[in-house]
Amino acid sequence: MKPTLFSTLSSNQDLLQHINTAVSILKNQRSKSRWNQLRSLYPNRFTPSEFSKNTLQVRNNPRLSRKFFNFTLTHKLCSHNLLSFSLSTVIHSLARSRLKLQTLALIKYAFRAPFWTNCNGSESKSSLLFESLVKTFRVCDSAPFVFDLLIKSCLNSIKTDDCVKIICMSRSRGIYPNVSTCYLIVKSVSRIRGCEAGYEVFREVFGLDCEENDNVGRLKVYPNAETYNVLMSSFYKDNLLDRGLGAYNELGMSNEVEKLLEEMKCRGIKRDVIAYDTLIAGFCSIGEVKRGEEVYREMKLRGIKSSGVTKEHLITGYCRVGDLDSVNLLYTDACRKDFWLEGSVVDAVIGGLCDANMASKGLDFMRSAMKYGDFVPRGKCYELLIKRFCNEGKMEEALKLQKEMVGKRYVPNVEIYGAFIDGYMKLGNVDLVGKLRQEMLESQMQDEKD
Repeated sequence: MKPTLFSTLSSNQDLLQHINTAVSILKNQRSKSRWNQLRSLYPNRFTPSEFSKNTLQVRNNPRLSRKFFNFTLTHKLCSHNLLSFSLSTVIHSLARSRLKLQTLALIKYAFRAPFWTNCNGSESKSSLLFESLVKTFRVCDSAPFVFDLLIKSCLNSIKTDDCVKIICMSRSRGIYPNVSTCYLIVKSVSRIRGCEAGYEVFREVFGLDCEENDNVGRLKVYPNAETYNVLMSSFYKDNLLDRGLGAYNELGMSNEVEKLLEEMKCRGIKRDVIAYDTLIAGFCSIGEVKRGEEVYREMKLRGIKSSGVTKEHLITGYCRVGDLDSVNLLYTDACRKDFWLEGSVVDAVIGGLCDANMASKGLDFMRSAMKYGDFVPRGKCYELLIKRFCNEGKMEEALKLQKEMVGKRYVPNVEIYGAFIDGYMKLGNVDLVGKLRQEMLESQMQDEKD
């Protein structure tokens, strides 16, 4: 038969007097004499129920409760276990006083305590501890904060499934975790398992799939801006934001991002600069640059300052669709605000100019980025320009860049050799073409040896 909650020790008044005496000693005696008197009062150790009774009486002094617990552990004066609720009493005492770190430390101890060998092996430790905390919640006059700490402790141990299970069990009992706790779960799952799992957990922890009239199923907490933002960032990092925005259906999640945006709008959640940047990146990555521009305008109307990343996403997007006039305007605005572009973005702009047969402007752009933005050209940048100059028959400009490239210790690759060979072939310089082919062959053989 399972023990009842804080079951009475006996009807014997002497035993009840023992508890009252112990509580008086705990509250009134100095530290050294306190522990000696308690050992004299209980020469045969505390039962878990006796410990719980005593701790319950000093729950308003959480540090004393913890000292009492440590005293029984150090001297092996009590066999703490979940069935007698002795451990739960101390956890509640600490949590109701908002002693976060101490409570988390005690929960961590509970997960590795030796008494688990006597518990039901079919249930997880976190579920059993949750049930114990629920049963002692009211008698300890505790606060719901304790369940947030239990969830965070599971998160620290990367037990995300246990976190979701605890929230579901809490929901069925009318206990609702803080929105910040739900956010941490969604963030952790999205980071570890990806955006699909993150979105699934998002709907689960906030009860979004429950019926509207299901008062038990639906949570009384709602997603905050940070939760939506971390989801959108996760979609983008997993290369699914562009699929969702582009309405592709092969993954079965094409409309999820649009649903997130609509939910944010309905709840009046304001997007921050990260959310806007993520949306702009998603639209630009699928060629929907105009929609990205619309998001950018909305961002400015709401008074949210754009970052260099915002400009980079738009510039890269316009390069992809060949709108070089917009690229020039955005680049000028970025320079005016002291936003300097990443190397990959500079490469994208130069590539766009080269594709438009404007290698000279691409070279001017590279020089400008080097002068004003501390840009250091990479091998790819030189390759784009050399190939275009050779294609246009401007071999002298291509040779100057090739010398500059070698001076910076970039070794010409097959693509660059091929560009020079094609360029000189068009000019009819057969002798030089032969020499370049021989040099390219020797270079390849040397690479194979290395």
